[in-house]
Amino acid sequence: MTSATLLTPATSSRPGGERPGKTTRAAERAYIRVLVVLDTAVLAVAILVGYLARFGDEEPTGSEIPYVVVAPVLLLVWLVSLKAMRCYDDQVLGYGADEYRRVSAASMRLAGGIAIAGYIADVGVSRGFLAISFAVGTVGLEVARFAARKRLHRARDRGAGWSRKVLVVGDTAHVLELVHTLRREPYAGYQVVGACIPDALLAPVPQRLGDVPVVGSFRGIPEAATAIGADTVAVTASGELTATRLRRLGWQLEGTGVDLVVAPALTDVAGPRIHTRPVAGLPLIHVEAPEFRGTRKLVKGFVDRSISLIALLILAPLLVVIALAIKIDSRGPVLFRQTRVGQGGEEFGVFKFRTMVVNADALLAELAARNETDGLMFKMRDDPRVTRVGRLLRKWSLDELPQLVNVLLGQMSLVGPRPPLPSEVARYDGDVARRLLVKPGMTGLWQVSGRSDLSWEDGIRLDLYYVENWSLAADLTILWKTFGAVLNSRGAY
Repeated sequence: MTSATLLTPATSSRPGGERPGKTTRAAERAYIRVLVVLDTAVLAVAILVGYLARFGDEEPTGSEIPYVVVAPVLLLVWLVSLKAMRCYDDQVLGYGADEYRRVSAASMRLAGGIAIAGYIADVGVSRGFLAISFAVGTVGLEVARFAARKRLHRARDRGAGWSRKVLVVGDTAHVLELVHTLRREPYAGYQVVGACIPDALLAPVPQRLGDVPVVGSFRGIPEAATAIGADTVAVTASGELTATRLRRLGWQLEGTGVDLVVAPALTDVAGPRIHTRPVAGLPLIHVEAPEFRGTRKLVKGFVDRSISLIALLILAPLLVVIALAIKIDSRGPVLFRQTRVGQGGEEFGVFKFRTMVVNADALLAELAARNETDGLMFKMRDDPRVTRVGRLLRKWSLDELPQLVNVLLGQMSLVGPRPPLPSEVARYDGDVARRLLVKPGMTGLWQVSGRSDLSWEDGIRLDLYYVENWSLAADLTILWKTFGAVLNSRGAY
């Protein structure tokens, strides 16, 4: 998943007051009501499936309590368990993995509790019924939450949907950086509505930072939040915001319904690497170093090669059909082998189905002035060098399937940074060169975030984020999202 600036909750001011933004609060409540209805429907279906799968048309026996009572009680207790695990808390809804973890934890804990209680009390409710109901229900809840979240993300991308109204507080440069970061991912649900800057930077006339209005200074942050209807105050770096002033700001926001979050200067670091430890009353953030070797790397390599081998065997008929289509469409070889740079700067030959005419490299100089991307890559939406079959292959990313051979040979990974050309690597600076610390991938964050539509800077940022924060769970998520990106054909040319 791409990442917004780390927002660390400093205080939660939920009790004791209504949020200032009534429209936002109403939209939030409407979304939560939809989730409750979805969860209820999913659990009802799961319990019905569990009953039919276990008993069918037979009359249940061995239970002192009729299932016409067991079913609604189980549904009600399950909903209470979701509520108790704060699965409807607005701080976890709509973004991040915590929502899914809480839903699963609520279901599994309830299942364990019922199993223990049933064993102690010897109630006699069918274990098969409970096992099927909880299995179907847990999966169903996750799928329903995923569908609801995707709908919310699409609404947020259109400027609609429930989002938090954010007042950003800090020095000018840091405010602008945080605003840019939050707007880069509108689906995260943080809509900047104003800014507060130090007293010394205020002017006698109304000011704007870009298109964000400056609504006050550090002296009147709560009043400014109320005036513009903000429900969240995001504090970024500033020399004037000392620990004492930040603590007092938290006190001032108590009971107002406005949340306080802190955006540290440390960005693009995933949650598993971050640990908060209280030391002498200070919440110190400890950041673990990235892991580039060890057992997890060995497991990743084994998974990569196993999946690539299975995929090659399954896709063999499709590969033959593509090869025949390329051969019939234009003269030249079926496969295109190009030198790329892999882990540690080692060069290797990447395999792709040929999508261009045979003299494509010779024609590049003539098209250089028509480059449609910044940075070191050449991208052109209507490249005349691409063949008819090549356009179809690129649209669906089928030209990259031969790279499964590179994965099988250990030169690439299924997920990783984009494999660069030697000419690109020759112009890397120290930061960008960190992309070479891991194997390049067939897909990656760049693939699921827009591909060729991304700027050079955003593509590098995503690659570096992956290098610093890779995990097997993240790889599986990216692989799943790759199917959606391919089907949408966004940025494929």
